[in-house]
Amino acid sequence: MAIYEEASLLLAAAKKDLRALQGMLNPAVFADEIFGFHAQQAVEKALKAWLAFLDVQYPRTHDLTLLLTLLEAHGQEVSDFQDMTELNPYAVQYRYGAFDEMIGFIDRLAIINRVHKLTALVDSHISPKSWSSLVED
Repeated sequence: MAIYEEASLLLAAAKKDLRALQGMLNPAVFADEIFGFHAQQAVEKALKAWLAFLDVQYPRTHDLTLLLTLLEAHGQEVSDFQDMTELNPYAVQYRYGAFDEMIGFIDRLAIINRVHKLTALVDSHISPKSWSSLVED
């Protein structure tokens, strides 16, 4: 799959999870672990889209710390997103575990805003305008 196509597909998937998050603001309807799972997935897919755009091979992982480390190792500024690693416990491998004692209050609006900031940044990197300037270099 072409680099741009893979990055675009991953980012589109991240944006779908972001839209789902926006519909999950009511904790009486959506449990924290369901909201957290989709937040973690949105971040994971956005980071993988960014890596794909850079043509960096990334492992099959749900570990946001590892993905951020890979981006940083390839010269990307990711310090603004280090706090997103707090979503790691919501990754698919933990989805079926007991969450009662794991995590306290989850600030849904803050998380939505952070995920939106990340997807917007990745979108700006992989937009056709950015892509065409890289191809011309």
